[in-house]
Amino acid sequence: MRRPLAVLASLLLTVTPVAEAYVSPTTGAPAATGVLRAFDKPAHNWLPGHRGVDLALGVGSPVLAAGEGVVVFAGVVAGTPTVSIDHADGIRTTYQPVHARVAGGDEVAGGEVIGLLGYPGDGWPGLHWGARAGPSDYLNPLSLLAAPTIRLKPNP
Repeated sequence: MRRPLAVLASLLLTVTPVAEAYVSPTTGAPAATGVLRAFDKPAHNWLPGHRGVDLALGVGSPVLAAGEGVVVFAGVVAGTPTVSIDHADGIRTTYQPVHARVAGGDEVAGGEVIGLLGYPGDGWPGLHWGARAGPSDYLNPLSLLAAPTIRLKPNP
């Protein structure tokens, strides 16, 4: 009887927790489409770069929470309407320019509407979606999503 118990214990100890499932904040799909401007992490936080991605989305369109979490900010930062969500895995996602339909402290589900896309204030169209772990470790938010399926079209 010891052997089955040892096998069961071994299986229980080797099971890894399932990572949080994120979705595209523009479509709710597990992979992003319509990337207008890529992530460009600077070598140092004080240098210029692009600390997120810009995704194609029309002004007035709904913006979705990329994952389950708690809204930690819904307001205006330097003239730009912004929503920030903390997720259980320690990631914070941000969405700009988004006119919030949520408030600080609200719990949201992945794919839930958090606001409507506003007019760009920086000259770049679409939704700016950012992610970070901790106070200053910026991540490429596309890394939170499933890799897109790429299919080559056959040559006629």
